[in-house]
Amino acid sequence: MTSRDQALNAPAGVEPCAGQRDGCERCGGLARERFPILRRAVHGLPLVYLDSAATSQKPEQVIAAEARYYREHNANVHRGMHALAAEATDLYEQCRRRVGRFLGVTRPEQVVTLRSATAALNLAAGGLAHRLRPGDEILVTGMEHHANLVPWIALARREGLVLRHLPVTDGGELDLGRLPDLLTDRTRVVALTHVSNVLGTINPVAEIVAAAHRRGALVVVDAAQSVGHLPVNFAALGADLLAFSAHKCYGPMGLGFLVGTPEALAQLEPVEFGGEMIETVTMDAATWAAVPLRFEAGTPHVAATAAFPAALDLVEEYTVERLRTHEISLTGYAWERLSALGGLTLHGPADPAARGGLISFHDPQLHAHDLAQLLDARGVAVRAGHHCAQPLHRRLGVAATARASFGLYNSHDDVDALIEGIRYARSVFGT
Repeated sequence: MTSRDQALNAPAGVEPCAGQRDGCERCGGLARERFPILRRAVHGLPLVYLDSAATSQKPEQVIAAEARYYREHNANVHRGMHALAAEATDLYEQCRRRVGRFLGVTRPEQVVTLRSATAALNLAAGGLAHRLRPGDEILVTGMEHHANLVPWIALARREGLVLRHLPVTDGGELDLGRLPDLLTDRTRVVALTHVSNVLGTINPVAEIVAAAHRRGALVVVDAAQSVGHLPVNFAALGADLLAFSAHKCYGPMGLGFLVGTPEALAQLEPVEFGGEMIETVTMDAATWAAVPLRFEAGTPHVAATAAFPAALDLVEEYTVERLRTHEISLTGYAWERLSALGGLTLHGPADPAARGGLISFHDPQLHAHDLAQLLDARGVAVRAGHHCAQPLHRRLGVAATARASFGLYNSHDDVDALIEGIRYARSVFGT
């Protein structure tokens, strides 16, 4: 029996697995033992981590690589003439090249290194401001994370732009039938998520990009929930700008990227100013460095860039295709077991192949925050709230949902623990 089965009764009707074996998707995920935090207990029970859509856990090689940077190479990047500065700069630029290769980008200068996907999306919005005029239109979707909505709201307010919205269907997909009417000759930017962090929906980005480009619009993609979890090739998507973060791809926090075509990046103006991003400065004028350095003001999180390639190595060791198959298996199993509980509303497409590795659900008899706290008492970590997507939750008619999200370290046993935890929470509230 698993350690959890020894602490709790095995879920009714489910045959427990014989042990926590690496590579066994049923009992140990693909690589659970490579993530040190998953060896710890929570409230005396083995940790079941189902919040990877908020941040993934970090494998030992990523932790070791970041610590090694501080032990052996710590220095500021660029401009320094000593050995440590050269080593730090090399690690920093190696990460840029590694990200480019991972996404099929041919030129490293197409990769801008920033502190987060949010910073990348703010750069996209703020950097395009000088090219927009009152009355120009921006098209966003009804399933955007606030990071890919609020910057466009602020930009539209400041520049007198028109913000249009591609709605979400009752089935949790974008209403593509509305797209021809919403794309007009005044559309300058289309901003959309690749995978919804609430619905799990995988959007047909390449199709939307083609339609937008026919109107001459730039396309900005939020790929925070897709990079590292399903195959993402920048050229194949066809987007002009793509943002993602390292920490949702088994890498360190404090690191994100904006990947762009040379043409799109050339259109952006910097939104942060200071050291590293300048070419020349006088007392009353300044010129900018070449792309991408012009967008990388200040001291970057060099330790994170030193560590992130190890996360990409792990993903490629298992292959994105295998990780995708694993997440489809987990999502399908979780959808089946959650549906069988009864009384829950599950949001987004029912087909696990049409969604990312997450499920948001609502119990009308049990608030999502109460459920999350009671699950935590059983060692099960889920997310609860509006997931930085308030407009989408209004569309769903709920204030909050609970969300279980999966990574390569999760197993079917983790889903069983979630189901048993929901049963426990219902028993506490008498529902």
